[in-house]
Amino acid sequence: MAQDLRQLLEAVLPDGTEWGGLRRVRSAGRGYEAKDGAFESAFDYVDEGCMIEVLAYGQFAYAALASLEPGALREAAQRALAWARAAAKRGVFRFGPDVRPATVARFETPRRLDSRFGADLLMGHAIALTRAMAVSTRIVQACAQIHARDVEQEYVSTSGARVEQRLHLVGRGVQAIARDGAVTQLRSANGPLARTHQGGWELLDLEGGEAEARALAEQALELLDAPQCPDLVGDLVLAPDQMMLQIHESVGHPLELDRILGDERNYAGASFVRLEDIGTLRYGSELMNITFDPTLSGEAAAYAADDTGHPAAREHLIRDGILVRALGSLESQRRAGRPGVACQRAQDWFRPPIDRMANLNLEPGRDRLEDMVAAIGRGVYMESNRSWSIDDFRNKFQFGCEYGRLIEDGRLTRTVRNPNYRGISATFWRDLFKVGDPSTFRAFGTPNCGKGEPNQVVTVGHASPVCAFRDVAIFGGEA
Repeated sequence: MAQDLRQLLEAVLPDGTEWGGLRRVRSAGRGYEAKDGAFESAFDYVDEGCMIEVLAYGQFAYAALASLEPGALREAAQRALAWARAAAKRGVFRFGPDVRPATVARFETPRRLDSRFGADLLMGHAIALTRAMAVSTRIVQACAQIHARDVEQEYVSTSGARVEQRLHLVGRGVQAIARDGAVTQLRSANGPLARTHQGGWELLDLEGGEAEARALAEQALELLDAPQCPDLVGDLVLAPDQMMLQIHESVGHPLELDRILGDERNYAGASFVRLEDIGTLRYGSELMNITFDPTLSGEAAAYAADDTGHPAAREHLIRDGILVRALGSLESQRRAGRPGVACQRAQDWFRPPIDRMANLNLEPGRDRLEDMVAAIGRGVYMESNRSWSIDDFRNKFQFGCEYGRLIEDGRLTRTVRNPNYRGISATFWRDLFKVGDPSTFRAFGTPNCGKGEPNQVVTVGHASPVCAFRDVAIFGGEA
């Protein structure tokens, strides 16, 4: 099929095209939601189309269509060529074909269980999860979601690229809401849809899911009777499921090179990071090591090459606390004169690829969780994101968690509800003083990271150990 696409591409490109690419995407997804022991909703879809891309007059231009019919593709390529000609009059940079590599690669998500589970089994499992959470009349709502997506991508170009990828994602979300009078608390499985990974149906955990759901409901009840998190400046220990959000918002987004260049200011915002900071900025303490790693099997955004054919590789963005490279595609790297990574990704066939996160991870350190806690006189341990807010420069933030426990004289003590904290991104990371060992390292994902005009929603993965930060502003109350 890839060879057929290459022949088709060459047959439809108009005269005047310096380079051309064709990306076909087929997605098949389905999902099931249960609420309070009963069916709530379901969906099932198949979608397929292609994006033709041309380079002319130093500008890339695109046209998308839900067809591979040669006549329709030829018309789309001509439209793209006209847009490239128009863009050249106002272009901020002139590109050449060298930012589209001649990569040949194949990739498919490894799966232990690839059989297609039926709707009756999956819906039944979702219903069973919600019934397992019905441990008290104070549980006023129990929800469970299961979702799966299979994506086939083929990309060819006139420079010789031929990339075939098949991605398989499975995820689930479980949430219990408890209420007693004016107090309402929720507890989820690591936050909204954080259990999103690449793999097969083995990720669903049909056997252990109900026991975990019951334990989450018990924790929601525990939070109803817990005191508010106190207001203090103290040490903060974050579980990996909250570190996912911390990395995403205060490292991932501010390091997107197109954002640093100003492309996203009208919509998603800018960044406190400047071009001249790359290679010199002390982003965090010497314990901070952030890697971009689409090659990590099983994490939500694994792939062999990005959507321009740039081969995926593991790269340090921050090494020993120093910012060494940004999340910049080959296009952004050429514009900025700074190093980047294979991160030019598109939501689907009807969107052009832009600079995005993929698997963005904090590397493990040496500390055991018990030793981390033992080193703290007064602080709070927090799990699972509940709320987030961060400014347009990805600098000042305020995050809230579902579950907290006080740390007093080196011991985990009382459970507290509504734990929140605030900070300034680089200042916060410079106060990182403990990083958990590999035994504390966990990977999570989010299927709905949004960016771009028009908006694009992609899946992103984050892995991290437990981490501890000094002198953080911690507070209670509804965030």
